[in-house]
Amino acid sequence: MDRAVEIIKEFLREYAETPPAVGDIEMETILDDARGHYELRMQGWNQWKRVHGSVVHVDVRDGKIYVQHDGTEEGIANRLTEAGVPASQIVLCFHHPDERARTVSAVS
Repeated sequence: MDRAVEIIKEFLREYAETPPAVGDIEMETILDDARGHYELRMQGWNQWKRVHGSVVHVDVRDGKIYVQHDGTEEGIANRLTEAGVPASQIVLCFHHPDERARTVSAVS
């Protein structure tokens, strides 16, 4: 699982380096190894509109990777499986629990 956590951190750092093309928006990584919480958030302003929210949110616990949210085109689950992490260890939490059984990922 250590290798998977390093892949997650690398993924978040890569995406943090490229801020959105519009607005005055800062990218922030949250890398909490003690709690298994990893997140990329954006915050700032696009003209007069406040921008704040999660781009990617992943939790690691009980030997599984819980992808809570993924707003990237590539998909962190794709990066993990390409690196050899079994799909059975990845839970796509943004799918309803009833739908997860129809995916190749872990149910929970």
